[in-house]
Amino acid sequence: MHRFLTAALLLAVASAQAAAERHDSEEHSFRVTTVTDGLEHPWALAFLPDNRMLITERPGRLLVLDPDSGERTPVDGVPEVSSINQGGLLDVVLHPDYDDNGWIYFSYAAGGDDGHATQVSRARLEDARLVDREDLFVATPFMPGGRHFGSRLAFDEARHLYITTGDRGEREHAQRLDGHLGKVVRLTDDGQIPDDNPFLDQDAQPGLYTTGHRNAQGLARHPDTGVMWLHEHGPRGGDEINILQGGLNYGWPETTFGREYFGPRIGPEPPVEGFEPPVHHWTPSIAPSGMAFYTGNAFPDWQGDLFVGALAHTHLARVVLDGEEVVHEERLLDDRNDRIRDVRQGPDGNLYVLVDAGSAPLLRIEPAE
Repeated sequence: MHRFLTAALLLAVASAQAAAERHDSEEHSFRVTTVTDGLEHPWALAFLPDNRMLITERPGRLLVLDPDSGERTPVDGVPEVSSINQGGLLDVVLHPDYDDNGWIYFSYAAGGDDGHATQVSRARLEDARLVDREDLFVATPFMPGGRHFGSRLAFDEARHLYITTGDRGEREHAQRLDGHLGKVVRLTDDGQIPDDNPFLDQDAQPGLYTTGHRNAQGLARHPDTGVMWLHEHGPRGGDEINILQGGLNYGWPETTFGREYFGPRIGPEPPVEGFEPPVHHWTPSIAPSGMAFYTGNAFPDWQGDLFVGALAHTHLARVVLDGEEVVHEERLLDDRNDRIRDVRQGPDGNLYVLVDAGSAPLLRIEPAE
């Protein structure tokens, strides 16, 4: 594997950056530039303090990207991952105190005797190599197949780590407490169980925080309230945005706006007593992935908006909020036909968007001059 991009590829990236696309939204004019290209099914990105980025590729590669030059450096020391269908190397986030401790957290599909499971580890980056790796969590039970690994990660203000897990295509697991599937898990930053977690007095798998999720691939902490917001895939319709509260059951599959792929209803539509209804849903499905609250200064009229990538309807959704209520939605980039896997706000206040494809770009949304 080449350690650096070839000169020809660097020149191609520079040319793509120069040929920026201009777009007009309801609030701002912006342009879209290509930061780098040729990524293989990228899944997530995170910004290092020196403005470089970490990018995961689902087949199992972790890259360090210099956004100014376009230079990409593969990182050694990544554990073996199961690159199977939707599984592989998935999310990556930095510890909130990264400057002090250097911890990088990442999730991936890991193999075992009975199939595959979502696993979370942490390590430090040293000279393009992961060192001091610690395995913190594995979502049991292991299951065959390659669907619904969930796998978004986020920290709250108390340095608790939140992990989304999918139901692995076996929906009944989302309502069971004897496993981690179809749940949100909350741990301390070193993988322990917080004393104030729910379900501790029940016969439940350690770490459970909320239940009744199908396959959550968006997770972000609200910048003002500090509360975790989550979105998850429905089946045929019923993609949801939920606001997490510990101990609540979010309904899958007992209540959903979605239907079976072959047509019939799965359960009654929310609200249903005993289950927390979503604050927003997409029917038909957009297949949401990646989520970020915008707080930057580059686009002042977007501050407080929620940005969500769409894999099926190939756009970036700008979701306008009034408190906890969704009051408006705008579709951006819907003329590009890109499956958007992740969206993050950069330290420069611009939005960075990962496209899901075999040879995919990383895009930057910046103000139009």
